[in-house]
Amino acid sequence: MNNPKLIIIIFLVLGSAMALAQTKDQIFQAIGTPAHPRVEVIWNRYYTYDGVTEICKKLAAAHPNLIKLESIGKSYLGKEIWLLTVTNHRNKNHKEKPGFYIDGNIHANELQGTEFSLYTAWYLAESYGSNDFISELMDDKVFYIAPTINPDGRDSYIKNPHTAHSPRSGLVPFDDDRDGLVDEDQFDDLDGNGHITMMRRKTPTGRYKLDPDDPRRLIPAKAHEEGSYELLGWEGIDRDGDGMVNEDREGYYDPNRDWGWNWQPGHVQGGAYKYPFSLSENRAVRDFVMAHPNIAGAQSYHNVGGMLLRGPGAEEDRETYDRNDILVYDAIGKKGEDIIPGYRYLVVYKDLYSVFGGELDWFYGGRGIYTFTNELFASYMYFNDKNATQADAYRFDKDLLFEDAFVPWKEFEHPQFGLIEIGGFKKNFTRNNPGFLLESDAHRNMAFTIFHAYHMPKIEVQSVQERKLDGGLREITATIVNRRMIPTHASHDLKNKIERPDYVILEGAEVQAGLVVENRDMNIVKEQLFEPHKIEVANIPGMGKVVVRWIVSGSKNYSIKVDSAKGGTVTWSSK
Repeated sequence: MNNPKLIIIIFLVLGSAMALAQTKDQIFQAIGTPAHPRVEVIWNRYYTYDGVTEICKKLAAAHPNLIKLESIGKSYLGKEIWLLTVTNHRNKNHKEKPGFYIDGNIHANELQGTEFSLYTAWYLAESYGSNDFISELMDDKVFYIAPTINPDGRDSYIKNPHTAHSPRSGLVPFDDDRDGLVDEDQFDDLDGNGHITMMRRKTPTGRYKLDPDDPRRLIPAKAHEEGSYELLGWEGIDRDGDGMVNEDREGYYDPNRDWGWNWQPGHVQGGAYKYPFSLSENRAVRDFVMAHPNIAGAQSYHNVGGMLLRGPGAEEDRETYDRNDILVYDAIGKKGEDIIPGYRYLVVYKDLYSVFGGELDWFYGGRGIYTFTNELFASYMYFNDKNATQADAYRFDKDLLFEDAFVPWKEFEHPQFGLIEIGGFKKNFTRNNPGFLLESDAHRNMAFTIFHAYHMPKIEVQSVQERKLDGGLREITATIVNRRMIPTHASHDLKNKIERPDYVILEGAEVQAGLVVENRDMNIVKEQLFEPHKIEVANIPGMGKVVVRWIVSGSKNYSIKVDSAKGGTVTWSSK
């Protein structure tokens, strides 16, 4: 081989392969983590939209019997909204299994929801066949995972100058201050470092002073003290002469105020766009969920604060959440507090603020789906201290990140403010997990969703009993049980008749009568005259049962099928 360029290429390829993978005899498995995944993903970093796309495609290619990849729509800028269907695709159609929906990154700056969603798909697929619990879960349930439902905003946050708090939205043009101009005050990265940090100015009349414990930080001067600094806000320039800096940014609506449940216009609910589901990304999710009535549980990932949130978003909706449903929410939420230390189970309107047109309220109120929103990353994680303060963020950066999260203050000649200083925390700190805390938080939040998904209905035909009657007739009594906590219909669903009833169907014998047994001991039954072979059951309660009965003649070979939209399908045969 005389081609030196070819030799170099082969050397680099082989070297890269050796660097990325070790042989099995070089690895000792860490408990709870797949030791030899088919798809190698590093979970201590964030991925661009192209990176997310590549991971999704690699997972689907490596696990064709466990993961199917599809696009459920396009973003405003034409990016695909990817969705992974994760289950054992060989044993049953996924639409015949209880479904659990997960999405992340509806707010552009809330990155880690995407990585947490992807981690869940990766972990489930890579653990199937080696972990009995995960294998059984994947046989019984299906996970619908949309890693990012705001791909435009995600890439803007990653690639463009921003603060930790912007942008929340996608990139639809929007006039925030209603002055007739759009995007006239884009962020100005004055020092060109990719982060929009703070501006401060030295002045003898300032009301701030340097923190004696950490001079990077300003603290308010006491009433009797002289200050030496004033804060000027986020880095930027007032380009439209209205005295405000950066007030019109790209598309500053809130996509989590766009959902069709208790939606309110912008003058009532700040951030609302034109009308419910006016955003293409949200419409794509809506259409997918409407087409998949098997979805019984859902999870949306946000940040920040370490919270496990349930609705209602607004006090006006407090009666929507039925007492029986709240018992289910409480059981899951309280378990979540154990699984994820530092996270708190809270109610949006009661413990935070009012939200109209929120996603979790539409999922529950509109579809009867038990839904949580997790606010990811908590200041508790700095030092495992629930009383963490802003000062601890500086201490955490100094002691554990070695000041990697902070842009040092430096002087800058501002065209409007004169000589100032620019500095402060980078955009990807305070809201998004530092790398070394990313995988552990992803795993714990995944475990929370798995607990929720595990308790979606698991329907079984527990027993079938026959009794001979006169005239060649037989009585067949079947007991149908739900071995999990979540019923096949939420109480809100039953009250508003959102989803069809469950069906218990007898096939193979000639059915003369069909009955629901309301009290077996007292032999109290209710006959169903129409289609007696297909008995309608309003609900199969969590950790409960229903009993049905048929009077039949003819063949002694028959089957019983339970068909529940949210509970899946199961069949029993007399053969």
